[in-house]
Amino acid sequence: VQLQASGGGLVQPGGSLRLSCQPSERTFDWVATAWFRQAPGKEREFVASINWRGSSKNYKNSVKGRFIISRDNAVKNTVYLRMDNLKPEDTAVYFCATTQRQRYGDSPPDFSLWGQGTQVTVSS
Repeated sequence: VQLQASGGGLVQPGGSLRLSCQPSERTFDWVATAWFRQAPGKEREFVASINWRGSSKNYKNSVKGRFIISRDNAVKNTVYLRMDNLKPEDTAVYFCATTQRQRYGDSPPDFSLWGQGTQVTVSS
């Protein structure tokens, strides 16, 4: 199984984007999916996560109120990240990742399967 992240692009400050994370085939053993991001010269950081049922969501503090994570299990278990009011500091490569762990946090090692990343650039 591979993860395909898409939806990135160049947007002005205050703009919006919606990222998608879709697996190459349907699977039923993932506990949760998360979005991480990595800016040049910085470590990969957690952005948001959602469990299989969509009943548990977690966000990085700096994106709360601006980003929304959601999923549609009817569409091949696709996970979305809606990003509104984007800021230049949101510029990074965004990765989606999944985990089979029942207990997971916001650390990259908690997630075992990663997509290839999609570039988000916020600039005027």
